[in-house]
Amino acid sequence: MHHRVWLAAAALLVVAAAHVPTASATQAQTERDRKPVKEIANARIAVGKASFPLYLSADWSNPLPDVTRAVLVLHGVLRNADDYFRAALSAQAAAGDAGEHALMIAPQFLIESDVEAFKLPAETLRWSLYGWQGGEPALAPSAASSFEALDAILAKLGDRKLFPNLQQVVVFGHSGGAQVVQRYAIAVKGDQVLLREGIGVRYVVANPSSYAYFTKERPEPAIAANCHGFNSWKFGMDNRPPYLAEPSPAALEQAYVARRVIYLLGTLDTNPNHPALDKSCMAEAEGPYRYARGHSYAAAMQARDNGAPNHSVWDVPGVGHAGGKMLNSPCGLTAVFDIPGCERRAEPPTPEFVRGFGGKRH
Repeated sequence: MHHRVWLAAAALLVVAAAHVPTASATQAQTERDRKPVKEIANARIAVGKASFPLYLSADWSNPLPDVTRAVLVLHGVLRNADDYFRAALSAQAAAGDAGEHALMIAPQFLIESDVEAFKLPAETLRWSLYGWQGGEPALAPSAASSFEALDAILAKLGDRKLFPNLQQVVVFGHSGGAQVVQRYAIAVKGDQVLLREGIGVRYVVANPSSYAYFTKERPEPAIAANCHGFNSWKFGMDNRPPYLAEPSPAALEQAYVARRVIYLLGTLDTNPNHPALDKSCMAEAEGPYRYARGHSYAAAMQARDNGAPNHSVWDVPGVGHAGGKMLNSPCGLTAVFDIPGCERRAEPPTPEFVRGFGGKRH
């Protein structure tokens, strides 16, 4: 018996060790992420007295009565909003009639090296290297949260003088952008103006490295047990940033469960050593790779009280970690434009899969 226990413990150590990145690999990834972007978005929106860049498929300084749908497409860790905007326009074209009346928006979260490289005005918002993914305050020129920047976009879309016929807003993110969308769907305040106007809001979370949990239970409890800060924001409910510091975790969870969320998971996003995968112990506690982490998180939410009936998990077959392919896949187009074609949706999790994630939502 003791021999089997020792073998099991040794196996866990081997698996955990396989997922621990070397210092040089982590440094190389950080240096890559810190490089200035190749292009800055050409439009701006005010966030307080600060300025936030974004791409727009149409000029929204004048009324756009033909627009019935607005789609925000959030970039990943490289902050390459230009690539994501091109993917958004491609998806709009692929959607046919459903995309004809859509306004495509690609926000861009910048860091200091971007502002310096392009000699941008002092009022341009910039965040720490990864802080924008979790709604952290900007470094300058104000302490605006990255979520406040998204709120400003939603507020603009809620202006019925500019968008008299808007019916649906979709917030889509892939990879690092999906980390933003998942956390924003928990914390969002700017959706209220849209909901008051009868405008639907949907959040599409595609292949993020990690998710924010509402309890301390994790798919990999052995890793969590030896990981300081595994339950700190953006992975859990401890030490939340000012934007969402006041509501209790229970209140945040109730609001999140009420929102329409679609998890898009590429079935080939299964590389535990992907160069852009978060390999911190906080993320490793959620599973070995993105596909597993996504299904585990959805199962955890489904297992609590009455589940998450407004949340869906859709597998995207044959696609790995590729934002453009996820967005332009049949399930991506269904999630964003409500057109048919997504046939390979994930099956509901089995009892064996969700076992261990039970809990009460208060």
